[in-house]
Amino acid sequence: MIKSIKKLFFVPLLLIPCLIMAQTSTEILGNPIRIGKLEVAQFDFPQKMNWSDARKACAKLGDGWSLPTIMELRLLYQNQVKIGGFSNSYYWSSTETGVENAWRHNFGFGMSGFIADKGNKYFVRAVRVF
Repeated sequence: MIKSIKKLFFVPLLLIPCLIMAQTSTEILGNPIRIGKLEVAQFDFPQKMNWSDARKACAKLGDGWSLPTIMELRLLYQNQVKIGGFSNSYYWSSTETGVENAWRHNFGFGMSGFIADKGNKYFVRAVRVF
């Protein structure tokens, strides 16, 4: 009897992460916006994250979604009115400058990019090439 009750509580707990990821993917991708050959998720991820987590989160969206390169991130900046929903803060790019650093771009400072420690937490917008 106790084993049956444990199973009743355990099985739903296994399903919760799957449901959360599916909901998060849909909420992030929304209705993707196309800029040339680049498709851009409609929304940022809900929380800032470090570079490694940002790469993993974008890849988990599946089907070619990734963290944008610094050039793709600059394209997003140039088209931010069309895309919408950006914060006036830093966004990660996938472009590394070494083992510990990568490029970030601040949407509040114009076309400037900066090098940052990968442990810092910044906003993330996923892209994919089609």
